[in-house]
Amino acid sequence: MARPYRLQLEDCLYHIISRGDDRKKIFINRYDYEKFLEYLQLAKDKYKFYLYAYCLMPNHYHLLIETTQPNLSRIMQYINASYTIYYNTKRRRCGHVFQGRYKSIVVEGDSYFLELSRYIHLNPVRAKMITDPSGYKWSSYRGYIKKKSDEHIDKEYARRYFDMSVKQYQNFVLEGINNQKNPFKDIYVGFILGKTKFIKDKLKRLKGQIEGREVSYKKRISGSSDIDSIVRAAAQKYGQKVDDIYKAKRKPLLSKKIALYLSKRLTGLTNREIGEFFGIGHSAVSKAAMDILKLAEKDKVIKKEIEELISHFEV
Repeated sequence: MARPYRLQLEDCLYHIISRGDDRKKIFINRYDYEKFLEYLQLAKDKYKFYLYAYCLMPNHYHLLIETTQPNLSRIMQYINASYTIYYNTKRRRCGHVFQGRYKSIVVEGDSYFLELSRYIHLNPVRAKMITDPSGYKWSSYRGYIKKKSDEHIDKEYARRYFDMSVKQYQNFVLEGINNQKNPFKDIYVGFILGKTKFIKDKLKRLKGQIEGREVSYKKRISGSSDIDSIVRAAAQKYGQKVDDIYKAKRKPLLSKKIALYLSKRLTGLTNREIGEFFGIGHSAVSKAAMDILKLAEKDKVIKKEIEELISHFEV
């Protein structure tokens, strides 16, 4: 149950993958794709990162971003939580949309930027949805090869990592269709992609963060986890199904109240946003959290169980 630590750095290049729960579709129609891109742009404005490439597939998405602050977790929580609320509200449902945690890989741009951007842009080709990546609307590829720019990507900043004309980049990507390379075969310890010196530097930074607590996310999720993870932990703790916790309405399960309390304590979401996940109002979220606080004061067993759950999400 212990969660792997995320390397949170400024001026750091990341490849992000986030999949639909149980690999189900997260984008049903064009409005969904457009809404996700809207949230992606809002996240850029709010958290000041650069977006170099993206590809939105029916049941997952890829991003290639560079942070300007050590705030990757906040970026991703904002994007996935915002889209989940939209998706659930539109379809009058509750529960999780994304599968657990997103995957993030720290990337050495000078060595792997081109290969990763090609890999991302060729996703719909590998999925046999199209034969030419320029025919896919929901990726950043057109923004690199067409005259009409893509407002979401920071193409000029991307030039720091490669010096190619439009035609050269197009040829480079198309060459990958018949000569596919897997850049992820070189990943070290599951989350670093780069040469030896780069890997050693990032591991040193990671060690410094853990030992020195350079980040301010002590003993809490602080955006590195989401409500889905909290509910799954509570379900496992009490031997229940995840869906039962989400859907419990009358006389809510103790596990649901605890999940609501932990969601308030461990994430940066508001009561309204938390309520959207569970299909309840903001006041019900507040009441459930207060009930658990009062219960924990009286019941040492409940208090211990809550502390054990919280410990799973400690840095």
